[in-house]
Amino acid sequence: MSRAVLDPYLKIQAALADDSMEGVKANAGNVVTAATALGAPAMKIDTAAVQLAAATEIGDARSKFGTLSEAIDAYMTGLKLKAPEGLKVAVCPMVHKPWMQAEADIRNPYYGKSMQTCGNFR
Repeated sequence: MSRAVLDPYLKIQAALADDSMEGVKANAGNVVTAATALGAPAMKIDTAAVQLAAATEIGDARSKFGTLSEAIDAYMTGLKLKAPEGLKVAVCPMVHKPWMQAEADIRNPYYGKSMQTCGNFR
């Protein structure tokens, strides 16, 4: 998976896990640019990132981040790609959505600090 997609994605994940919207729009825009370069197979990533870039409230951003995470997960699964070294895929049992993160401990972006450790690595 392209680091040009994953690096801004990870910044969004970290911001949402910290209950912050800082950098979410800009990093979603960076994902759009990188996904566009991947062509048609990455269209769902591109579309989800465009929607996330338009989010103005954290609840909406978290929901759209879930769609983006599912799109990235489906892209990687479809092309039989593994998460790059140092990244782990986790799943939130409450929203039933995956996400990738670099940290060794769960940092749930869907609930942030209120349920920071909710989730499991797969």
